This record gives sequence, structure tokens and C-alpha cells, in this order.
Amino acid sequence: MSLISFISEFPDEQSCKNKFKEYRDQAGVVCAKCNGTQHYWKSDKEQYECKKCKTRTTLKSGTVLHKSKLPYRYWFITMYLLTSTKKSFSAKEIQRQLGHKRYAPIWHMVHKLRKTMGTRDEEYVLAGRIELDEGYFSTEIPAEEKDKPLKRGRGSQKKSKVIVMAESEVVESPKPGKKPRRVGYLKMKVIDDLTRETINKCVKELATDATEVDTDDSTSYTEIKNYIPNHNSQVIPKDKVGEILPWVHIAISNAKRQLLNTYHDIKPEYLQSYLDEFCYKFNRRYFGESLFNRLLFASVSYKNEFRYKYG
Repeated sequence: MSLISFISEFPDEQSCKNKFKEYRDQAGVVCAKCNGTQHYWKSDKEQYECKKCKTRTTLKSGTVLHKSKLPYRYWFITMYLLTSTKKSFSAKEIQRQLGHKRYAPIWHMVHKLRKTMGTRDEEYVLAGRIELDEGYFSTEIPAEEKDKPLKRGRGSQKKSKVIVMAESEVVESPKPGKKPRRVGYLKMKVIDDLTRETINKCVKELATDATEVDTDDSTSYTEIKNYIPNHNSQVIPKDKVGEILPWVHIAISNAKRQLLNTYHDIKPEYLQSYLDEFCYKFNRRYFGESLFNRLLFASVSYKNEFRYKYG
């Protein structure tokens, strides 16, 4: 959706509220008391009333806007900004664009939308042939580690570990300049360690329909064959990574660049939220102008609480 189209369709608070109700009606309302799905709309109260038990439900209740006091238009503008470009916006920049005085409610709004993106992507599992590798993302040193000597390399307290998996279909006779594989869905999951148990758990959660997996020869991956029928493990020289595991490394590189260009510092506990946004937009890279509407529909379908204190 272009900026001019967005302004034309949502010029004020009422137009945003009307569109939100339209999508809420499509998604369906479930009564919190009796789980009933048949409701009347009480226009004078702007609430749904359950036909069975007469319990009333507000328009925001049970959605990502649950208990939010921010205007609908704030949410719509933020959803537009987050979906209008491959890049992202910091909560500070969105606060500036909205002209809102307080940072905390804007920060919570943005992270709840990112959580919604992650919740939506959790419904999909990877299938077919996949690539798997780990990435190391720069984050702030956790408070409990600040007094300890700083480690170097991959074990540094300034690095958060992320398992990355991408559907990767081999292309027969690729055209000159094109990748030897075609990418499908992408998953990124922040993990505490690289033990076999942790890797196995991620594979079982995120790639239950995979039939073949390509990895390097790390000992962390030795039990993957118990969950995916065909495991191709090999020593991968640095100059061959782009041929054997092309898409996971493109995704890692692009995600790191986006985070560095947008945010000054990232706390480890919030990294997953930013990766959820990156994966959501990557997985819908061909949706074009409909991406805003897809996020809007997800926002009326999920109630996501982001319980961390902002910072």
C-alpha cells in the first residue's frame, strides 16, 4: 500500500476503527465466559454481546490491542510503517513520527506487533529440503555478566546464539548469476546454547515436515538424523558456504545489517522480537501491498502480551 493510498483510506480515527471492526468480524469473536461465537453488535456501546450468555466484549478485547489506550490510528500508522519497507523502524522513530510524548506505550505497541508477527509464523513448519546453521548476533552484555571478564569470539557475552533454518530447493541448471537454490520459508530462533539437546528441540519444533537437511560437520548436529530422514553433513570451506548453505547465510547477513542500521543497542531478551519481524517480512516478500492487510488481520486474531519492561 502506497503512502497516498494509506492516507486516503485511513484519514482519521473513525476510519481506522471501522476497518478494524470489519476484520474483527471476519476473524470472529469468541466469548471469554462461555466460548460462544455468536454475537450481536451493540453500536451504542461499541461492544459485542454474546447471544448465549449476554457477556459483552469490547472491540479491542482479545486482539493485539487488548487494554491499549492508544488510538486506533496509532496502531494503523505503526503497522503501515513496519510493513511498507524491507527495513524497520525503531520505537523511538515511530514515537517521533506519531508525535507522542511518552516512549513506553509506543515501545510496547511496536513489540506487541512484532510478537504478533512471530505468533503468526509459528503456525508454519519447514518442509522438504532445508539448510541449517547458527548465527551470532551482537547484543548488550546481560546484567549478570557485566562484572565478569569479557570473553572473545563466539563465546563472548556480547554475542547471542541464533539457530537459522531455511527451506532450500535445489534449482536444476540455474541461470547465470542466480543462486543454485530457491528459498522458501525462513525460521530464526534465539537459543541459550548449541548443545545437541537444544538443536534437536528446535528441529522438532520448527522443521517437523523436513525430509532432508544440509549442515556443516558440527557435533551439535549429529542427532538430527533421528528427526529428519536425510542428513547431509560436511566440512564446508569458507569459499563454499555460498554454494552449500547459501540462504541461511544471506538471511543472517541481512538480519545483522538491518539491526545494526536501525538500533543502537539490543538487549538479548528482545532479540527474538526483532528477528520475528525480519522473518515475517522475509517469508512474505512477494505479498507487496497486501502485507499491511495481512498484519492487520493477524492483529485482530491474536492477543499478545509483551511483559518485559521497556529499555
